[in-house]
Amino acid sequence: MRDLTDLEYDILNTVYFVETFDKILEEVKYPANIVADSVKFLIRMKYISPMKPDPKKKDYVRSFMYDSDNMRAYRYIITREGLEAHNAR
Repeated sequence: MRDLTDLEYDILNTVYFVETFDKILEEVKYPANIVADSVKFLIRMKYISPMKPDPKKKDYVRSFMYDSDNMRAYRYIITREGLEAHNAR
């Protein structure tokens, strides 16, 4: 397993709470396509989880599927594995 890049580390820093894709972009200040690729990688590694609104619960719930072509349709949060990877650095 490779070490986290600076960008991946910064993304994990941003998603300690449920955050929008635009908030991640605002915080890390990289081009959207590069950030999107890193977010997708972090999802594949199970370091972050996409979240969808659940109107019944009036909250966000983890989504096990997401549309990688529409990153703005979701919110993102760090997982336990992501916390461990983030803190290992």
